[in-house]
Amino acid sequence: MYAIVDIETTGGYADNHRITEIAIYHHNGIEVTDHFYTLVNPGRKIPYYITGLTGITTEMVAEAPPFEEVADSIMTLLEGRVFVAHNAHFDYSFLKKEFELAGISWQSKKLCTVRLSRKIIPGLRSYSLGSLAESLGVGIQNRHRAGGDAEATAKIFSKLLNRDKEGYILRALKRNSGETILPPNLPKDEFDKLPAKPGVYYFLNERGHVIYVGKANNIKKRIAGHFTGDAREWNRSKIRNEIHHITYELTGNELIALILESQEIRRLWPKYNMAQKFRVEEWGIYDYEDRAGYHRFNVNMVKRGSKPLIKFSSKGDAWNFLWEKVREFDLCPKLSGLQVSKGLCFQYQIGDCKGACMGVEKVKKYNKRVYKAIESFNGLGESVAIIGKGRKPREHSLVLVERGKYVGFGFVDRDISIRDMDEARNYVRNGVETATVQNLINSYLQNPRGFEVVWL
Repeated sequence: MYAIVDIETTGGYADNHRITEIAIYHHNGIEVTDHFYTLVNPGRKIPYYITGLTGITTEMVAEAPPFEEVADSIMTLLEGRVFVAHNAHFDYSFLKKEFELAGISWQSKKLCTVRLSRKIIPGLRSYSLGSLAESLGVGIQNRHRAGGDAEATAKIFSKLLNRDKEGYILRALKRNSGETILPPNLPKDEFDKLPAKPGVYYFLNERGHVIYVGKANNIKKRIAGHFTGDAREWNRSKIRNEIHHITYELTGNELIALILESQEIRRLWPKYNMAQKFRVEEWGIYDYEDRAGYHRFNVNMVKRGSKPLIKFSSKGDAWNFLWEKVREFDLCPKLSGLQVSKGLCFQYQIGDCKGACMGVEKVKKYNKRVYKAIESFNGLGESVAIIGKGRKPREHSLVLVERGKYVGFGFVDRDISIRDMDEARNYVRNGVETATVQNLINSYLQNPRGFEVVWL
């Protein structure tokens, strides 16, 4: 009925590490009926810190079978049984990955004894395997070895079955219960209350400190996605165990979610937000003069020390912006870096270019229009309000930009018309302009994506 499992591994996440030891205890709902144990050759050296924790050395597993040799036997032991483990996601993700590498498809209902213990025996100081075993009077022999830990988990599971007067275990096994995917320390009622709306969410640790900030168009769906994967990102399997609570802030739309996420990461500096702690990808439009004297443009990634005329958060937005300027000022697409064909550009052949790409149009005349185009880049420096969906039906969102600089965002009733900058300021909370925020605003001004841009 149940297969109680414990594994030891070469590291903390399934995509880059392998199993070194596995133990399986069969349980019929009353008592243990059988057990299995083997070392596993991971095909690599075992790190010294892992040896220090488990006592398993590279030499110990040198003659052990690789997982693919015992995969069929392990599958037989697991098939048709509920998978049970202490912090089940960790063991389950490793086994699923090992089965995939062996060419075997496997999935199972699973129970986590950490989550079950929190429900059935609330109020304990700690729910780690060692602390829980001590609280329940369960001795552990060979701690941090698969056999000893699996045996202790089996004894703990027996006690949980006996104490489960409210039927938590059966409810956890029901489809869509959510219990089997959630981090071990996260209360299910917090997850159940998450909205399916755009916003920014925060993962908090045991002390209430923010350890991760994310944004989503659908908060509940996005967070569920963090928990249902196979820990394919290096930090995901680590962060699961640290998540004790989730909070969120609704934003009404993706633009404000992106702005708020960026600013909150800069404000809180969460330990698991790696991407925005480093330089974010930016694309810029650059100008230069060729040997014939023609003023040219190109689109390229922004590198440290470079000085683009304007920056965007994506290459596509930079290209779209430049195409608009080419059309508006009758510029040559080839000299603007938008076509790489030899000879005259295609637009000249259809009458939309004056031939600067082949010297047909004089340098001075062509460059005059280029300079006007560059001056218009500062048109993004005008004062505007970017208006979008609010957090509720009778509300608009408002992103305010004054002379090209980000002021802040806020929300306003749909019946209120924004007529000037002074009035608009009453509805926004001041924000900090960063490169990420400015690039987002440039991108949305170029491609509003359903937003309304109002010049003030």
